[in-house]
Amino acid sequence: MALRRVFRPSVLLSVLLIAALWGSGLLFLRKVWFYRDPDRRPEENSASSIISPADGQVLYIKHVSSGNVVSEKLGGKIPISELAKVEGLPKEGLLIGIYMSPFDVHFNYSPVSARLGRMFHTQAKVNLPMVDFWEYLRLAVLRRAVDLFGKRYHLENERMTLILENGDGPKLAMVQIADKFVNKIRPFVAEGDELRVGQKVGFIERGSQVDLIVFSTDVVPAVSVGDQVYGGKTVIARYKGSK
Repeated sequence: MALRRVFRPSVLLSVLLIAALWGSGLLFLRKVWFYRDPDRRPEENSASSIISPADGQVLYIKHVSSGNVVSEKLGGKIPISELAKVEGLPKEGLLIGIYMSPFDVHFNYSPVSARLGRMFHTQAKVNLPMVDFWEYLRLAVLRRAVDLFGKRYHLENERMTLILENGDGPKLAMVQIADKFVNKIRPFVAEGDELRVGQKVGFIERGSQVDLIVFSTDVVPAVSVGDQVYGGKTVIARYKGSK
């Protein structure tokens, strides 16, 4: 009996200690680590380079043709206007999708030096979850590629679309897409602002996604599906003829 009396409180104390450590870890992740703001500089300072707008894993790289993107999973074409929620966009280009896990930095950055022409905020009745448990495990923990292109959230969730006008150069569209538990997409910029490459333009809570569309036939990807990229730093595409 004496051993029982000693053992039970010690087990309870251990459980409480583990719970406290677990709770402290979660609190640190949500209140401190999640909002970290590392100094970021482009790894190349060239007008022909396009820098990643977000931290995360490259989900897909697809060509835009005649205003559409082919979805192998759905067996059909998706209009680029459905992704950006903007009409009148150019018809040809390159689309790169980046998944931001809760472990990634969640600030977003301007991929080029450009003028911010228009901003389009599209609300959703309800934000759908981007991934199921197994997809989350593969993406966030195992860091393995999962093709999420064309899933319902991709077309229906809240998003902020930034139209970047690069002088006489190609136009770009940066689409910030919210996940189920995202409270808000917070922009740091306004229409008409002159942006420098790598400048912070916004913040998205928790897990989310950024699609970058470069409206040019003279651009090639500098990354592959599954690569980890860093916002404001990693070169993800280049205009043809550059090294």
